[in-house]
Amino acid sequence: GNAANVAYCLAKFGLPVTLFTIANEIGSSVLQKIFSKFEKNTDLRIANGRHGVTTSLEFKDENSISNIMMSDIGDIETFGPDKIYQEEDLKKIFSAKCVVLTNWASNLMGTELAKHVFSNSPNALHFIDPADIDVRREEFKDALNMISEVTDVLSINENECDSLTRALGFGSILSSDPTNTDLIKKGARVISDKFGIQVDLHTRIGAAWSNGKEVSFEPAFNVPVHTMTGSGDCWDAADVVGHLAGLDPNERLSLSNACAALYIQNESFESPTLDELKHF
Repeated sequence: GNAANVAYCLAKFGLPVTLFTIANEIGSSVLQKIFSKFEKNTDLRIANGRHGVTTSLEFKDENSISNIMMSDIGDIETFGPDKIYQEEDLKKIFSAKCVVLTNWASNLMGTELAKHVFSNSPNALHFIDPADIDVRREEFKDALNMISEVTDVLSINENECDSLTRALGFGSILSSDPTNTDLIKKGARVISDKFGIQVDLHTRIGAAWSNGKEVSFEPAFNVPVHTMTGSGDCWDAADVVGHLAGLDPNERLSLSNACAALYIQNESFESPTLDELKHF
């Protein structure tokens, strides 16, 4: 789901996108239908197998909105280098300007996959969003130590930040006060300094970037919230665009926050176009 969402958002921005994923015949037909409106701008490379299925429950009251996601990860659990090995696959990756790997947390072969796709795209930006790593936080810490030399950007939310800082021995930095911008910046800086990777951290109140020394923060936009599920994928897509466009950290974080804001205020789970983003 994460990979398909990010690919969809990037395609809607007008970027040419190749999506590597896994699905059965029904899931494949759904993906082909959804991406058909982008015509020749997308290339779907769908391995045969059981795709992941997620049910999202969103709860709203007068003051807040929260969501719970229940997932059957299907064959994503074993999506390794063997799914991306044909000559045409490797040519696609080699020529890409950015390679995005999502949902390491659900993939027991995620580290091997990251090594494979990143090493085969030496000129690309290497971007990883691991999803909810809490039950595998020690494993992910070890994985980052192994792939840090071939990884450029780690994109995480506040929960994933706390999971990593706990694994690193710093405790849950953000849980004590998740609305404290200094703690958000500290979380990004600590993780970036430890692994030597740029960290883009998005939270409910804003987003931070760090390269281990410098830190930037941009507040979130105050908009009515109608949906939450998928906003992180939308944020990632805009973040990738910002990196590729060479925006400075504050501009890039602001762009990504704006994209997420447009998404969460839309009741139809639809990501914005670049024109809508510019207008906003």
